[in-house]
Amino acid sequence: DGLGATVRALRPDVILNAAAYTAVDRAESEPDLARRINAHAPAALAREAAACGALLVHYSTDYVFHGHGQRPWAEDDPTGPLNVYGQTKLAGEQAIVQAGCRHLILRTSWVYAARGGNFARTMLKLAAEREQLKVIADQFGAPTGADLLADVSAHAIRRVREQPSLVGTYHCVADGETTWHAYARFVIEWARARGHAIRVAPEAILAVPTTEYPTPARR
Repeated sequence: DGLGATVRALRPDVILNAAAYTAVDRAESEPDLARRINAHAPAALAREAAACGALLVHYSTDYVFHGHGQRPWAEDDPTGPLNVYGQTKLAGEQAIVQAGCRHLILRTSWVYAARGGNFARTMLKLAAEREQLKVIADQFGAPTGADLLADVSAHAIRRVREQPSLVGTYHCVADGETTWHAYARFVIEWARARGHAIRVAPEAILAVPTTEYPTPARR
């Protein structure tokens, strides 16, 4: 109960949970670890937030949906995760709601930043090492900057403190949409134009369907 003891000692006004098990494919072989981090830990934070009256801000994912259809997902759409990662993230959301604490659950997607592991940084690394890349072109999403998430979170916390009825679940992504292939081409060309060492040629960034790139977790 170290997590709960820490919260009880600090008695915070706001708890912001940015921790998660995000290795989507590895989660298929480590479901217990993924569930402890993505479901049990948020549940513990939610119980402590309810006990001390804190606002809990928690980040979730588009993976709580099954991904079929042709329109963007709304917050009240039925969920239906296809893999362990999505299932454990949904369980975390549900635990927070059931705990009865004041909360903001922000579902986001395709997060990138200058540091840490993310798709953009992986593509830049591979583009400097390889002469050809194959990137999936039939999965769609909205790349979202960690800096945008941070700014929105700060404003959302302020608004909820002023207007408590605004608590709940929100989708928080950048505007527009793209594919992994188009995203990779944009990132690599952006880096090339700024003098970064890029080995792969633009025409050697090949578009492939999901069926050509099997993974342990269903997308």
